Amino acid sequence: MPAVLRIFLAELRAIAGHRQVALVLLVAPFIYALFYPQPYIAEALRDVPISVVDLDGSVASRDLVRQIDATPDVTVARTDLDFARATERVYSRDVSGVLVIPQFFERDLLHGRAAPVVLYADSSYFLVYQRLSTAVRSVALSVGTGIEVARLTATGVDPAVALTLTLAYPMPQTLVPLFNPQGGYATYVLPASFVLIVQQILLMGIGMLEPRRHLGPRLPHRSLLSAINASFDETLGRALAVFAIEMIIAPFYLVVLPHLYGLPRLGAVASILILIVPFLVAAIGFGLVIAALLRSSLAAQIVLAALGMPLFFLAGFAWPMEMMPPILYDVARLIPSTTAIDAFVRLSQFGASWAEIQPQWQLLTLLALGYFVLAVAIGAVRRYRAARP
Repeated sequence: MPAVLRIFLAELRAIAGHRQVALVLLVAPFIYALFYPQPYIAEALRDVPISVVDLDGSVASRDLVRQIDATPDVTVARTDLDFARATERVYSRDVSGVLVIPQFFERDLLHGRAAPVVLYADSSYFLVYQRLSTAVRSVALSVGTGIEVARLTATGVDPAVALTLTLAYPMPQTLVPLFNPQGGYATYVLPASFVLIVQQILLMGIGMLEPRRHLGPRLPHRSLLSAINASFDETLGRALAVFAIEMIIAPFYLVVLPHLYGLPRLGAVASILILIVPFLVAAIGFGLVIAALLRSSLAAQIVLAALGMPLFFLAGFAWPMEMMPPILYDVARLIPSTTAIDAFVRLSQFGASWAEIQPQWQLLTLLALGYFVLAVAIGAVRRYRAARP
């Protein structure tokens, strides 16, 4: 134990004395916390600009344009006389779509004929496309329904019957967004991103430290048992030093920041704090294994930086894990953040009980033990081999 304490203190001194590592582990988390959530604070896209080409110029077409412009999702930024000019505005990114109202739009509606409008929307940005298509579709359906009800009522049909005949769906539906009341992007992406940020900062900090520089030379061990003991002390000491720092950073990210940014939280804070422990231990073990395999801090930094994007896509919120190929699904479960994101979201946003996240808790605990044992084994083998002539 004295050896563990010595290594623990040496690691803390090394972190404090290494400018780059101190910036990554102590300063970068607060910079991320301040700037990363800012683009998502609005929760949902608003006022996506479109251009309108009204070839009918009727009362009905102008009413359609006014109602579309009144929605919170879309704003009519331009009115163009021809489709070619409106298309140029899409190419120059002045607008994100073009709505074309055909000639005889009002006449066809009043005669009970189909009068389709055409929306050319930029689908290279899926969120923009979704907002545009949903807003225009709902308004067009509402305007068409109103005109059709008025036409049927004018012929003597009872208004209630006319409305029933006009509805596209005989069974009306009411949408209730669960766990994300605003249907916002921040509520969806930030909780998972916070877990990934904690893990990535932790991995980069571990990768940047070179243990041999501040722990002294690794003496050869002629006994495998002594090599295992020495490797155990070093691995545990290093892990405890990083764990002590991250037990300040992780609760800040997973408890304080969601509260500051107004994210829904249904779970108990105590459960979230308890779950942080196996997550951090597993992530630290994961980082120590990578650092031990690569030896060089420069190589570890390069590899861990390259792993950032794959870890993001394997986390299960950019694309559902259930839709991944089986081999990627299995690989994703070996990454601590993947299971941790699932567990933290269930606790904080779904209001799950502790019993309901037992599978995730158990998997994180197994990953923590497995990576720690693997890091110790790699260090012990290297020490033992160094003793052989």
